[in-house]
Amino acid sequence: MSTDRARVSTDRARVSTDRARVSTDRARVTSGEPLQPQDLVITLLGTYVRPFGRTVWSGGLVMLLREFGFSDGAARAALTRLVRRGLIERVRSGRMVHYRLTPRCERLLIEGDGRIFTLGRLPADAGPWTVLWHQIPEERRLERTRLGRRLRFLGFGSVQDSVWVSPHDHCAEVVELVGELGVAEFATVFLARVGSALGLPALTGRAWDLSGLAERYEAFCSGFERYLAGEALSDREAFLVRTRLMHTFRAFAQLDPELPDELAPLSAPRTRAADIFEGLYTELAAPSQRHFDAVTAAPALSAATP
Repeated sequence: MSTDRARVSTDRARVSTDRARVSTDRARVTSGEPLQPQDLVITLLGTYVRPFGRTVWSGGLVMLLREFGFSDGAARAALTRLVRRGLIERVRSGRMVHYRLTPRCERLLIEGDGRIFTLGRLPADAGPWTVLWHQIPEERRLERTRLGRRLRFLGFGSVQDSVWVSPHDHCAEVVELVGELGVAEFATVFLARVGSALGLPALTGRAWDLSGLAERYEAFCSGFERYLAGEALSDREAFLVRTRLMHTFRAFAQLDPELPDELAPLSAPRTRAADIFEGLYTELAAPSQRHFDAVTAAPALSAATP
């Protein structure tokens, strides 16, 4: 009898472990890449604060990051680093500390929204390609790094260290970008049409690594599509899902240049993912905002600064 009970207990433990693994696997699919605290703060501010042009209580941000598994120390460190990077700034009100976006961060978020909310909505014909050549001096290394990061988010790929290409017309954005970074004198932007497509597969293979991208789109769809079925979510659950939705979908902006299907047949999974993103982002907006506002509402009286 004792042996039988032990076996039953062991079987139950295995079932419990299997369920936990399934739950963990689902969470990984839904969340996509691991969240980083600084990226998460920017996502929160861009999604729940920027549209209203207001400040947000620091203690509330710490509590929200805690909901995603970050310690209070990691949350505070992320906020401090974002201040040092010039993306947010502190605003004191008595003994309370609030944060607001800097003008630079506002510009980055506006640029990012333009890319994120048009992903999967561009015409099938790639149209003119944008080519950027630059020779930014070594002493301007920071600007060169920032340029590369911003270009990748716009869907550009690098064919050489100083040559970037995109299959779409991003001329205006790139001209504005090199001007903002103060490196316009070292850069030239071209709009070009493909004269012969024979070498395009080799060029695109050098500029972008698209391996596994279709599978990533499918994972995104399978992870988030179930929430479109009308399953009732609490405000907190809606907030967690919508925030991870934005974080995960944003990654596609850097991974997918939206090449014509003859070069990369991704239009079907890309469009499906964009449909799910837009539907859920809108559907969960109200409950997510309620949760964010409730958590970040600063206490009327506080003797401590989080």
